[in-house]
Amino acid sequence: MEMISKVANGFIGLFQAGGETFMGWVTGIIPMVICLMVFVNSIIGIIGTERVERFCQKITKYTILRYTLLPVLADIFLTNPARYTFGRFVKEEHKAAFYDASVSFCHPITGLFPHANAGELFVYTGIATGIQKLGLSVGGLAVRYFIVGVIVILIRGILCEKIFAALSK
Repeated sequence: MEMISKVANGFIGLFQAGGETFMGWVTGIIPMVICLMVFVNSIIGIIGTERVERFCQKITKYTILRYTLLPVLADIFLTNPARYTFGRFVKEEHKAAFYDASVSFCHPITGLFPHANAGELFVYTGIATGIQKLGLSVGGLAVRYFIVGVIVILIRGILCEKIFAALSK
C-alpha cells in the first residue's frame, strides 16, 4: 500500500513540477518574447521593408555575409519558420546552402534572441539551468553559443555550396 502511495505522489509530483515550470515561463520568458517580437517588427517598420530587402540583396554577393549575416538577420527579424523566405535574396545555386546555414542557426540564436525560435527554448533553458546550478553566467553561455553558431553556419554554408556545385555538374 505504501509503495502505491509513493508512486501516486511521484506521478502527481511530475505534473506539479511541470506546472511550476510552465508558470515560470508565463511570468518570465513569454512576456519577454512578445516584447522582443514587437520591438523587431517595429524596427522593420521604421527602417522600411523595401530597405531591408535591398540591403539583404546586396549582402548576398559576398559568401561570408551570405552564410553569416543573412541567416542571423533572417532569424532575428522573421523568426522560425519565416526565416527561410530570406532565401529569395540568394541565387538559385546558393539556396540549398542558405537553407542549411539557416536551419543550423535555429538553436544558437535562442540564448540572445529567444523570440527567434521560441519552439526550441526548451533546449537552451535546459542547458542554461545546468549552467546556473554550477554558478556560471548564462549571459556568457548565450554569447559563446551565438558565436560558435555563426562559425558553424559559415562552414556549413560554404561546404554545402561546394557540394551543390559538384553535384550540379
